[in-house]
Amino acid sequence: MAAGFKAVIEAGETAPWMVMVHGMSQDHRVFSEQVSGFKDRYRILLIDLPGHGLSADIPGPFGHHEMAAAVGAAMKEAGVEQSVYWATHTGTSLGLLLTAAEPERFQALVLEGAVLPGHAMPSVDAELDRARANAREQGMAAALQVWFEQSAWFDVMRTRPEECRSAAHREIVDGFHGANWLYEGAAAPVEPIDDRLAEMDLPVLVYNGAKDLPDFLRAADRLETLLPRATRATVPEAGGSPAWEFPDRVNHLVADFLAEALGDV
Repeated sequence: MAAGFKAVIEAGETAPWMVMVHGMSQDHRVFSEQVSGFKDRYRILLIDLPGHGLSADIPGPFGHHEMAAAVGAAMKEAGVEQSVYWATHTGTSLGLLLTAAEPERFQALVLEGAVLPGHAMPSVDAELDRARANAREQGMAAALQVWFEQSAWFDVMRTRPEECRSAAHREIVDGFHGANWLYEGAAAPVEPIDDRLAEMDLPVLVYNGAKDLPDFLRAADRLETLLPRATRATVPEAGGSPAWEFPDRVNHLVADFLAEALGDV
């Protein structure tokens, strides 16, 4: 089993592939509503990143290059030759790195709260630094409590807990064992790949919640400028996790994008 491999949900032997990759402290369950919405048209490969979910025991380093390699290996082991790639947060950076290296493996990208490889995100980095410090000094339970109850990207879930399934998302977060935060080793540095992104000839949907953090909105602005075939969208009322907070809105957005970009599947 390749590092990071989670599961395949079949929708017919000839259905095209859709790969879904989560963000920090999440796992494959964060895409539950997207699986329900798209499994009739796609074979869906859900990948738990190293240090997360069913890949919690995979050792570091946990840098973006190392995790991108794990995602690529999982795709190859599952037999995914070409796919739509849908990711949130950390998973978006990995997808951009993979696509820049092997664009022929991807039909389209769907990026939620995108992270632009090699570009600083000061407020995000500060939250991660705080989480790592809390995990090492106070333990994972305390670190996850602060992470979920104080980090700005969970604001919408906290203020609209029933509608946005806050408790269920908290359950996912509480399942994160924290290896990525506790790891003491070094990872390969990530340099900007803007020049390669500017040559990327495939459709890309970049979407954010209207209440997303400024760092994520700036990254989306930059991607919209860089990518030749970018489509930019904003999900009203949503925060840092629109696909979780308002899945019906996001599923319709993505379905319309893919229908226009790729035709009927």
